[in-house]
Amino acid sequence: MTTTTRFAPSPTGRLHVGNIRTALHNWMLAKQSGGRFLLRIDDTDAERSREEYVEAIRADLAWLGLEPDGEERQSLRLAHYEAAFEALKAAGRVYPAYETAQELELRRKVLLGRGLPPIYDRGALKLTDAERATKEAEGILPHWRFLLDHAEPIAWEDGIRGPQKFDAAQLSDPVIRRADGSWLYMLPSAVDDIEMGITHVLRGEDHVSNTAVQVQMFTALHAAGFAAASDAASPHPAFAHEALLMGKEGKLSKRLGSLGCDAFREKGIEPEALIALLARLGTSLAVEPIADRAALIESFDLATFGRAPARFDDAELERINKAIIHQLDFVEVKDRLPAGMDEAGWHAIRPNLATVAEAGEWWRLVTGPIDRIEFGAEDRAYMAEAARTLEWSDDPWHTLTAALKEKTGRKGKPLFLPLRQALTGMDHGPDMAELLPLIGEAEARARLERAAHS
Repeated sequence: MTTTTRFAPSPTGRLHVGNIRTALHNWMLAKQSGGRFLLRIDDTDAERSREEYVEAIRADLAWLGLEPDGEERQSLRLAHYEAAFEALKAAGRVYPAYETAQELELRRKVLLGRGLPPIYDRGALKLTDAERATKEAEGILPHWRFLLDHAEPIAWEDGIRGPQKFDAAQLSDPVIRRADGSWLYMLPSAVDDIEMGITHVLRGEDHVSNTAVQVQMFTALHAAGFAAASDAASPHPAFAHEALLMGKEGKLSKRLGSLGCDAFREKGIEPEALIALLARLGTSLAVEPIADRAALIESFDLATFGRAPARFDDAELERINKAIIHQLDFVEVKDRLPAGMDEAGWHAIRPNLATVAEAGEWWRLVTGPIDRIEFGAEDRAYMAEAARTLEWSDDPWHTLTAALKEKTGRKGKPLFLPLRQALTGMDHGPDMAELLPLIGEAEARARLERAAHS
């Protein structure tokens, strides 16, 4: 069976780093076996969903290079959910409930006050037909719950957490449909996973209790005729739940909930750096500046994922980003470089960059103007000698420094540093052997002569 995964964001906001990590891991899981990675827009919440966020999600995935092999929108599949609902209703697996949110919250507080788990007491099942009719006559519309089978064990082999078992009696029957007819997450997600042929669901550990409920829901849908692929060994996909992201300080960070692709782009983070970090964050594999996605995909293994929270560190991302930039070829960045910078220029300044955007500032060392350094009398005389000595060759820097070493007896820092300062206006920077040919003979001599008269 072809591995098919999905990423299912709700278009109620921008993707954040946790969403990105989930999308990436699902993409990698699918691509590792030549499978399919699908995008499902969970936009059943009409009030909060925004088309601008749908477009932003697509754009962010494209920037990251996580192009889906197909896309579905839940808002276009409402008839499918209605059919599944009616099938479950006919099978006696859904029932109407009339409690208000205030009533449910009061019951929850009472149970907690008694030291009991806040499990729904199935009070709605005790209503007679006449009592239900009375409530509806009073204008009280029901919400709908999925009836868990307390006799049916809930178990699955989790791809990360190992064997999982839940007692259905210790779970509340989940609300699957609101009184206004709109859908909550549970049923549409299960229906989509069946009909889209999803074979693996990889998501955060905060969904474990949802999975426990959905295991029974998949079985009930299967029995009601919403069958998975004919060669599926189970009525439900394989599940895996990864640890959530945390900040480096060890606490859940609100900032991580807003740190998205826009913020990364503004900071000059390369998508390959973000991919390299998030691909292995939370695993036993070393986080390295690996720009080759094929290598990352080949090493991807759910068995390497740990149970401890994965810690996201900006400094680590910046370290990875810097290393990734130092690997980038000219063709990959040429459209983002300042006018006039060619491959030789990129090769010269690349080792000094933390972001590609810094290229313009370093390229100024070639195009000018450069900062003026005030030299002492001895160094001014040295600059005058350098201007007279400068001879252009295939390697003008080493030709110049070798000649000056012989003429002046200087070596080490006194030999090299004043030259760098005169030619670039800086104490540090790109390799002068690469930079000097870019500056050119006439400009280099002019800078040395200006330094000699500073």
